[in-house]
Amino acid sequence: MKILISLCARGGSKGIPRKNIKNLNGRPLIDYSIQFAERIKSIYSDVIIELSTDDDEIKSVSALCGLKSDYTRPEYLASDSAGKVDAIRDLLIYAEAKYQCKFDYLLDLDVSSPLRTINDVEEAFKYMESDLEALTLFSVNKAGKNPYFNMVEKDSAGYYALSKKREFTTLSRQSAPDVYELNASFYIYRRSFFDSEFKGVITNKSLVFEMNHICFDLDHSIDFEFMDYLLRNQKLPIELI
Repeated sequence: MKILISLCARGGSKGIPRKNIKNLNGRPLIDYSIQFAERIKSIYSDVIIELSTDDDEIKSVSALCGLKSDYTRPEYLASDSAGKVDAIRDLLIYAEAKYQCKFDYLLDLDVSSPLRTINDVEEAFKYMESDLEALTLFSVNKAGKNPYFNMVEKDSAGYYALSKKREFTTLSRQSAPDVYELNASFYIYRRSFFDSEFKGVITNKSLVFEMNHICFDLDHSIDFEFMDYLLRNQKLPIELI
């Protein structure tokens, strides 16, 4: 099984400026994903790790953390409006040309969501390999709010109703179907996905891997402070690499 691991870290983070190299519990945020990728590389026999960034400082910090890169993300793929799948596809094309090979899978480790375990990824790959038709798999947690029970949206008349229409009669949260939140931690793409027309990770043949522990991504400064506090005070139920 030939795996390309992608770490995408553009320089123009808006919610938390310079987020990807900002220190989290004494380490650059990107270092958590680099060391995690290296551990995955030690488990599977054929793994390549590549960085996708448009930013020289991110390249320099990543090199100090052990990941050197000669790939530069094109400017048109580093804007706020650029799609991540397009950026990953460009990196894949580059890596396959560089290493003269074709990968079986691409594992994208989101730098902004490092709360994952090696067991998470190993079990996710087993699940992915058990379904040969699946194109993608992404990590999730059970949603805190349920659109069948306690999420509403405006209808065409300007009034508010449940986001999802119920097909069950019992009015209880427990009776509602399970729903999940993408936690942005990792994504597995089968190589054939990139030959399709899909623009996002959610396809008509997608799987999810439900994490049994806390996981959230860093969108706002308070998220960063919260995760830093959890790490500094050893409040997490998992140990990060």
